[in-house]
Amino acid sequence: MKNIRIEVPALSENIRMIESFIDNAKEKFHLDDDIYGNIMIAVTEAVNNAIKHGCKGNSSKNVHLSLSLDDSTIKFRIEDEGEGFDYENLPDPTSPENLEKPGGRGIFLMKHLSDEVDFKDGGRVVELSFYMNA
Repeated sequence: MKNIRIEVPALSENIRMIESFIDNAKEKFHLDDDIYGNIMIAVTEAVNNAIKHGCKGNSSKNVHLSLSLDDSTIKFRIEDEGEGFDYENLPDPTSPENLEKPGGRGIFLMKHLSDEVDFKDGGRVVELSFYMNA
């Protein structure tokens, strides 16, 4: 199994570093364009949530991103140093009363673009899995 890690201060401009990390993974592991597009959107969304909601934009806190790869699955683990959140009771962004709201789509997107989404450690950790040979 291969593992790569990156740690960035909780600043929204650091999303660029996350995008470079994913671009490097695409090259290194020869990811095809379909899975790459899904990974780019889902992982940057997860990191953005970690920065904005988890760490509340506090740049003295860090967001940790790791990637692990085995024969058939690439898994990203995004961890923040925040308080966590109640991931069991999220509003549905597709229900009529939420359609006009600006937020609330990130986790919805992650669940649709990833093959598996797991929240751990009280919501401080999200793991996104993508199957390579699906």
